Amino acid sequence: MPDSTSALYGFAGGALAAAGIVSTLVALAIYVLQIIGWWKIFTKAGEAGWKSLIPLYNLYILYKISWESKYFWYLLLTVVASGVVGAIGGVIGALLSGICSIATLVLYIMLNYKLSRSFGHGGGYTVGLIFIPWLFVLILGFGSSEYRGNAA
Repeated sequence: MPDSTSALYGFAGGALAAAGIVSTLVALAIYVLQIIGWWKIFTKAGEAGWKSLIPLYNLYILYKISWESKYFWYLLLTVVASGVVGAIGGVIGALLSGICSIATLVLYIMLNYKLSRSFGHGGGYTVGLIFIPWLFVLILGFGSSEYRGNAA
């Protein structure tokens, strides 16, 4: 007969496994809903929905839809530069990497603002896109918002 400690460990392990499975399924469901939402957003903006499925290319198209495609290249440059200067190490590398990371964050926030404006929304919607993107992407894709053109 097993002692109470091993039974407790068995129960805890099973509970953790169940929680892991449930959280994985929830994350997968949210991911699939995100894909569907982005597909609808691209379609509303006059782009083919399949373009939302290709990594980096979807970001390029998103910049084209909402702002200007040249800012995609700036974003890519800041991300690569952050990695390169971060690999240098030391205080200077860390400082430059931090500056590049801040520039990346600013470009990300501006992209969300421009996307909001492209569909007729304002700053509040931008905050939603930044902090609860899975919900606001679905609302943008399936809601009554219409694409008004590039907000640049």
